[in-house]
Amino acid sequence: MEPSINPIEECDATCMGSEAELNRIKEGLIDDQAASQVADWFKAFSDPTRVKLIDALLQRELCVHDLTVLLGMGQSAVSHQLRYLRNLRIVKRRKEGKTVYYSLDDTHIEQIFVQTLQHTQHG
Repeated sequence: MEPSINPIEECDATCMGSEAELNRIKEGLIDDQAASQVADWFKAFSDPTRVKLIDALLQRELCVHDLTVLLGMGQSAVSHQLRYLRNLRIVKRRKEGKTVYYSLDDTHIEQIFVQTLQHTQHG
């Protein structure tokens, strides 16, 4: 019977990271609050409806009615998703009379969305 290999011992024998290097990395790790915010941000991209809304707004600023037509959804459902995205500062709104227009909050949203889309299509 072969002796079992302790995975920690195996790692200790083969890893190149020194304690000082690991401490340096640990000090530079994202803090808990920022990690939570990033996770919430990526959760926003985990819903196909929200992805479609972002994609539509990538084209141009649109009113809620136009978004309901494009997605084939009710105004209440679209407004709910837009509120979710607005709370995460992914989209912003502008009122003109009674009409509310939505657009992407900034170019970072566009860049991240486009890069993610390109990544999914090149595989």
